Amino acid sequence: MLALCLGSTAALAQTSPPASSGTGGFTDTIQGFVDSWLAMVSRTQAEQPHWVTPLVTVTPRLEQEVRYDQYFQSAKNGLAIDNFGGGKGLELIPEEHFETIIGMPAFLKRNDPRNTDGFADWPFLVKCRLLSANEEHGNYILTAFIGFSAPTGSQVNGNGHAIFTPTLAFGKGWGKFDFQSTVSVAVPNGGLDRLGMPVTYNTAFQYHVLKYFWPEVETNYTWQSYGDDNGHSTLYLTPGLLIGRIPIHDRVGLTFGAGYQVAVTEHRGYNHNVVLTARIPF
Repeated sequence: MLALCLGSTAALAQTSPPASSGTGGFTDTIQGFVDSWLAMVSRTQAEQPHWVTPLVTVTPRLEQEVRYDQYFQSAKNGLAIDNFGGGKGLELIPEEHFETIIGMPAFLKRNDPRNTDGFADWPFLVKCRLLSANEEHGNYILTAFIGFSAPTGSQVNGNGHAIFTPTLAFGKGWGKFDFQSTVSVAVPNGGLDRLGMPVTYNTAFQYHVLKYFWPEVETNYTWQSYGDDNGHSTLYLTPGLLIGRIPIHDRVGLTFGAGYQVAVTEHRGYNHNVVLTARIPF
């Protein structure tokens, strides 16, 4: 949708009446702002590696895209949860070295007769890139995040408290191979005995094949401190394939992919999870 808006702005700039009417001058100002902003985005992205964003692990790279994810989770007791959206949404680079993510609350649908369907909490994320070098100058990146989820979800699907998630993210590439990792801790502003303070360590290992193909394997590990699950560890393995970035028009592209997440520890939230993703970078 944002790409369409930008395209409409360009069309207005071409068809507006002369500046003497007052409209052309305003349109030119808006167009100049958009052009300057997109030039900044291109400039700052050129200073970092050009890997693709993994399925589950949040990339340390600064991205600008619209993203939608879909999960199909199944547990050993027969419970299935379909997650619409995955908390993804709009990713923007408002200025050099920074990115903001405005997620959309995921909708959770269960095969449960108790009617526990509903929206999860509303997620937000801010990235600050600390160090980076593109493929010609070292192929690495180091970024700090701060995540926040507002307790807007329904009683069953929300946490009931705001949660702050400081994160350190990093990555390194060698030729066609790269890894991207995040280490984070989720700190609730209440309900510690129930929610705990989980520490999460995710890593994606990727290999670039041909022009658009990125096969990967991810490890998604969580260790729980405090709370009902204190001391428990959970590990998922997630093989997957991402395809992109496929050019569509000018800056606009398409990236999509799929993966299959499998629990390998006895303590787990679910057994299996089919992960689908679609992104429109711009």
